[in-house]
Amino acid sequence: MGVFVFLPLVLPLTALPIARLAERHLHPRRAARLLTTVAAILASCSTLCLGLLVVVGTAQLPGNPLPDGWSDPEVREAVPHDQFFGKAAIVALVLVAAACVRLVRRHHRFRVLAHRALDSSPARSDVAVLRDTSPYAYALPGAPGRIVVSTGMLACLDPAEREALLAHERAHLAGRHHRLLLAVRLAGCANPLLRPLMSAVTYSTERWADEEAARVTGDRRTTARAVGKAALVSRHAAVPPLPAFAAGPVPRRVAALLGPVPPDRRWPPALTPTGIAAYVAAAGTALSALSALNAAVALFLVLKAATPL
Repeated sequence: MGVFVFLPLVLPLTALPIARLAERHLHPRRAARLLTTVAAILASCSTLCLGLLVVVGTAQLPGNPLPDGWSDPEVREAVPHDQFFGKAAIVALVLVAAACVRLVRRHHRFRVLAHRALDSSPARSDVAVLRDTSPYAYALPGAPGRIVVSTGMLACLDPAEREALLAHERAHLAGRHHRLLLAVRLAGCANPLLRPLMSAVTYSTERWADEEAARVTGDRRTTARAVGKAALVSRHAAVPPLPAFAAGPVPRRVAALLGPVPPDRRWPPALTPTGIAAYVAAAGTALSALSALNAAVALFLVLKAATPL
């Protein structure tokens, strides 16, 4: 395997430039999908290589259930400094698994509690209004998805702003933004180097929903005013682990809505900082996938040769 098993652990660094530039220079829909795809692939490759190192490390432990041949010197030579990295990978993979399980449980628990709270509300409408003075609004996925909004939030908005709020949350449900957010958060748990992509995707999904709300209402200024008001009244409210109306860097969202509609290009121009960053991220993602595949195949062949018939 050589150094190829370590490359996917550090190649997420190639995605950091595009994480900073995509949210400013790409259409938010393109940015959210691009960053989530890059994060998911890089995290998968990183976790796979961590698992390969764990195999080598576990084979060194006394009493392990693996075949004796897997601890032969020929196998251990496949990983540089196997004594340290093999055992360190065991701890790292346990931490990754614990973080991912905790995130999924928190996400699932919130959805279950939210749906339970809506059991008494009529299901004829996709909007569930909860009698609560605390201002909040968020999109709750499910079958069907619902928009949860408090009376405290509605009281702060005029009718046109309420229309923008509902259009924003419907865009979250239609775009299945909760899946993008969960995927990129799991990627951040798998490799801490991918955490900057979490905030970038959160911002991009909010901007995506903002643009959809502005398109539906036909009024960018009203949508911007609704976003600003919601942020001011809910600044002390707890943010759910789902797409919420007042999430993300609100001043930047308002400024973007007061500007022109962003161009919807499939790929940024090559001779621009964003285009160069996109190509760097694509190259890093491809190299990570190839390195992980190379390491997996190499370890498989070494272990097959070391396994007694």
